[in-house]
Parts: sequence; C-alpha cells; structure tokens
Amino acid sequence: MAQNDRVEDIDPAWLPDTAFRAVGTRRVLVRGTGPLVDTVRGEVAAACARFGGTPVREDAAPADADLVLELIAGGADGFDAFGDFGDFGDFGDFGDEGFGYIREDGRSTVTATGGRGLLYGLFHVVRLGEAAFRGGPAREEHRPGLALRMLDHWDNVAVHPVMGQVERGYAGGSLFWSDGRARDGLDRVRAYGRLLASCGVNAVCVNNVNVHETEAHLLTDRIGEVAAIAGALRPYGVRTHLSVTFAAPVVLDALPTADPLDVRVRDWWAGATERVYEAVPDFGGYVVKADSEGQPGPFAYGRSHAEGANLLAGALAPYGGTVHWRAFVYDHRQDWRDRTTDRARAAYDHFVPLDGEFAANAVLQVKHGPMDFQVREPVSPLIGAMPGTRLAVEVQATQEYTGQQRHVCWLGPMWSEVLRFRPDGEMGVGRLADALVAVSNVGDDPFWTGHPLAQANLYTFGRLAWDPAADPRAVLDEWIALTHPGAGQRLSDGLRAVLDGSWATYEKYTAPLGVGFMVQPGHHYGPSVDGYEYSPWGTYHFADRDGVGVDRSTGTGTGYAAQYAGPWAKLFESPGTCPDELLLFFHHVPYGHVLHSGKTVIQHIYDTHFEGVEEAEEASRVWAGLADLVEPARHARVAERYEEQVRCAREWRDQVNSYFLRKSGVPDERGRTIH
Repeated sequence: MAQNDRVEDIDPAWLPDTAFRAVGTRRVLVRGTGPLVDTVRGEVAAACARFGGTPVREDAAPADADLVLELIAGGADGFDAFGDFGDFGDFGDFGDEGFGYIREDGRSTVTATGGRGLLYGLFHVVRLGEAAFRGGPAREEHRPGLALRMLDHWDNVAVHPVMGQVERGYAGGSLFWSDGRARDGLDRVRAYGRLLASCGVNAVCVNNVNVHETEAHLLTDRIGEVAAIAGALRPYGVRTHLSVTFAAPVVLDALPTADPLDVRVRDWWAGATERVYEAVPDFGGYVVKADSEGQPGPFAYGRSHAEGANLLAGALAPYGGTVHWRAFVYDHRQDWRDRTTDRARAAYDHFVPLDGEFAANAVLQVKHGPMDFQVREPVSPLIGAMPGTRLAVEVQATQEYTGQQRHVCWLGPMWSEVLRFRPDGEMGVGRLADALVAVSNVGDDPFWTGHPLAQANLYTFGRLAWDPAADPRAVLDEWIALTHPGAGQRLSDGLRAVLDGSWATYEKYTAPLGVGFMVQPGHHYGPSVDGYEYSPWGTYHFADRDGVGVDRSTGTGTGYAAQYAGPWAKLFESPGTCPDELLLFFHHVPYGHVLHSGKTVIQHIYDTHFEGVEEAEEASRVWAGLADLVEPARHARVAERYEEQVRCAREWRDQVNSYFLRKSGVPDERGRTIH
C-alpha cells in the first residue's frame, strides 16, 4: 500500500491543541461504554495531559467534576443506564446523535443516549471554550436538522489520464488512494474523521461518482481496502459509502445484462452487497451516477430511474443501507442551434413523473441548482416537487466554478440561501431534504484544502448540515475562533473581512446576473466568455448585438420558469419581477434593460467587474497586513494564492468587459479603459 503522511506534519485546521484548553484544564468525568465513548475518553485524556487537567474516575460523583460527559440508557448502542435523563426530565431520547447540555454552578454536563451524540456534545463544549463553564445557567438540547450529512469524494484509485487522482480536486492527491491502491497507515484518514465529527459530518463516500474499471472492483475483490478506510473513520462515527457503476454485473462478472428487472442481476447485487456488509458491517450504502455524461444506466434497458434505484435499494434494505441516486441526468450532446432543448429543465422533466415510485431507502440526490454548481443559479425546482420521494441536496465544497481554491470564495452565504429557500412558500429546503451532501474540497495537501482559507467552506458545510437554519456568519466566527484560538480583534476582524463577502466579490468579477458558464472548457478555470457557447453541453448565454441571457419564460422561452410553484413561477416569468441576480438565467434582455438597482445591464457588467477586482486587491492588502499574527507557512500560502486571485480577477474583468463592449457597442458611462 502507498505511504501515508505523518499526522504531525499536517495542519490541524480548526482543531489545534489549544482549542481544547478549556476542557484540558478541568476535572472531567466520562461515563459510559462503547467505541465512541472510548473516543471521547481518549480526547479528554489527551487534552488533560496537555493542559494539566484531571480525568475523573468513572465511579466518582458528578459533583467531583467540572465537566460531565454521560451516555445514558436509550441509545442505539444499548449501554447500561446511569440514571434517567436527569435535568432533562421527560424530554425524551436524544437518539444516536442528539445531546443535552446544562451549565450551572460552574459545572457543565453533556447527556446523550447514543455514542455519536456524546462525541458531538464534547465538540460542542470545545467550540464554546471557556464560555462552557462561565455565565448564568444554561439548558440546551441539540439534535441534527438532517439525518445524513455526507461528503462525496470524487477520488480515483488509479490516476485518470484527464481528471487525475481527484476529479475536480484542487488540494493535491487523494486522502484514501495513491499509486492505484489504498494508502498505508491511514492515520491521516482518522484525523480527517476527527475533523468531520467536530463539525457534524457523519458519512463519507470514498470514490468518484464517475466509476472507472479499477474503481468498480472496490465493490468486490478490493472491498478489503474500503474496509480498512472504514475502520479509520469509524472511531469518529463516520460511516463509509461507495460509488458503484450501474453496469457492475457486466463489468465485474461478465453477466450479459445489467437490466434491473432481470432476476440474475438482482441476485448478483444481493450477493455482492451481502459480501460488502461482511467486510464493513456499518457500511452506509451506494452512490450512483447513471445515464449521465456517458455513465451506464437503466435507460439502456428501457427501464426507469426508479426501477434502477430500487434494484440497489432492494439489495441494501436488509442491512439498513441506502442508495443515493444522483439526479444529474441531461442531454450532454445537445445541438447549440436548438433553443428548445434546455439543460436546466432536465432533472425535473426526468424525475417528477417518478415521484412515489422510489423505494423507502432510495434517496434522490439533487444538485442545489438546475445546472452545475455555478456561482449563481436558482434553487432547483426539483426540490419540493417530489413529496413522495426522499431527497438529498448536493452542493459543491470543491470550488470547481468558484476559483478552484486559488481564489477565496467562502460559500456559507450561498448554501444558506439555498437551505432557507421555500419552494412552496412555507417550508425551507433545509427541512424538506433528508440529507445534505457536498462534493469534498479535501486532498492530501498539508493544509487539507490547498488554500488554507478554504477550510472555512468544509467547516461551514458540516455546521449548516447540522443546523440548516444557522446564521452562516456565526458559523464563520466559530471557525475563526477555533482555527486561531485567542485571536485578537485585529486578526478576527481581518479574517472576517477577507472571507465574509468573498462570494459576492467572486461573482462580481466573473459571470454576471446568473448567466453562468463563461469558463475555459475542460478545466473550468479562468475566463472564456464563449468557451461553451457552441458546444454540446447545453451551457449557453446567447449574447448577440442586441442583448444577452437565456429566455426560460413560459410565454416565449423554454418554459423552465413554470417548473416552480406558483408564486416563484410568476416572479421568474417576467423580466420586470425577476430578481436582478438571476435575470440572465431566466431572460434574454437588451443591454439597455434597466435593473431594479437602476443600472442598465451593460453598465452593471462594467461596474461589477471593476468593483470585483478592487475588492480582491483590497482583500489581498488586508491579508498582507496580518503577517505578524498568522503562522508563517499559512500566511505565505494564502498570500501566494491572493497574487493569483488578483491576477485572474483582472483577466476576468478585461475579457468580460471587452467582450460585451464589442458585442453591444455601448461605452462605459464612467469612461474607464476597457481593452
């Protein structure tokens, strides 16, 4: 197996030793049994050894401790009882992941009924720091808003000739795979599980959704490698999932068909899944990309996606596993001359007629927008349109279209907007969904995410998955406080200044008003306004001498706007009511069209691209001014990335503004130089 990195050489991210000072200086009592309680006990012992605190004997009275972490009866692990719910009285079982927190008389108590809950309760105390033991009485109950909070790694076992070791990866190689095999040691994988548990992530898919032949074997003769990875993640309550190819029976066992209604195929999947659970008893399930961008699927046999998903769901059901069936299905060989075929419509058109046909353990995984993780697009109308189907909302932490971790682009505000969106006007996406999934932004880079500030996206994803209603800016403050314990006001203010608003800055100097896809084809980094304009991928802006944007109205366009519930359909239907930030996604308008802001479309394009560069330059200056407050290697890495961000922002500004000046013939009213 391939060599792994030494954990001591890896950046601690938001769990530096000093983050545990408040716990480690106190008398701490941990009561309960089970593997996750052992993890809690180990964390407490390490913190106390480092800072002079005392792990209290388990048979001691709670009054002898400053912090009590207690697992009580009722949890999924079936541990012995240590009494009732104490001060929580009749508030009931916290399940496997919830916990109660009480602070009174200088002592803090965390009560849980499951091992994961106790672990999450410990990290809650770590986040609070000294505040966990000070101030007036507190009594809190914490339960996750979403049951499954998963990271999908688009990691290849064997290096792909085009996509490399990690598809759309911007942080080095894979944490799990190297040289065609699982990494040796896996200490860093365990450290990764610890980071994930601390922000509430409870599941990881360890390989690319585009399953190539080498990766297909992870399901069968190479399942032992998956089991080793699962063993490294298990101590922190993180379950392992696996991407599989729908054609596995053909690829791996030379069956003549992968037809989901063929009894031979059903038997094959049942047998393969049984062997998976023999190797990984707590295996989470499968992730499937089918009939999408060349991946095989049920359409080849005249079957529906519900029939395809239910095939795998049936194999997983006896073991409590789930299949995550991705809804990213569209025509990627479109004729660019055809304005009636609209990629944005595809997921809704394919899947809404199948509502109610998916098995109970089949989860339809829907990208948060209808296109492909653009810097701005509307929430997918599929979310909220399938009340009889379990849905997972998929976001992209890896910054494929938002700067590829060479640019600062904190995505918390974007994700929060998605989770708070109310498709029916009443219930938000964060309550409608069964799961929140992110494409991971992590690799084997010493800083985990390539750009140290991109760690904030990983942390924010976990915390918003736990509580979709959380204020993302409060989450950002948590990340700052944990990553830089004891940071003074100048450092905190500086970090907040360069991160909060960075999404808006990136949007300003890239694709305006929701138009999307103005990137270099293939690798998707840097500007190319017409890069995909005449391609088969269905990603067009339709700019001409008279205007720009895609008409998706019902009256004159593709009818996409009508896929939304009534109030939203009406809002998006008219250029007069459509929000400015989505105007060009829904409408083709003249350059002189006046926005709600009072500016014309063309002047908005010019102004925002100049403003975006100025804001990137200012952020770079702010970061430079923090050099005396930040660890040198971290500061140098970010400073290097800012040089590239500013260079690229200027390139975006000049190419986009020049393109639209030449298309429209309308000069900048402020007389600035446009090349």
